[in-house]
Amino acid sequence: MSRCEVCGNEYHLSFEVHAQGAVHVFDCFACAVHRLAPICEHCRVQIIGQGVEADGHFYCGAHCARAEGKAGIVDHV
Repeated sequence: MSRCEVCGNEYHLSFEVHAQGAVHVFDCFACAVHRLAPICEHCRVQIIGQGVEADGHFYCGAHCARAEGKAGIVDHV
């Protein structure tokens, strides 16, 4: 059994996520999201869905990207 790196639970159905050269172990998707989801650089919410990346910065949507001065970003094209 492996131990979840977020909650510490030892679970026989834990799983590994390989991301950016690191291996993470979780017991559930909620813990994986908590640890790995990027944070919007404007409103600080965890980006669970689509999100927007502009110049290497992550935002939950076009509104937050524009609020940080990123031009030409729209939610729908």
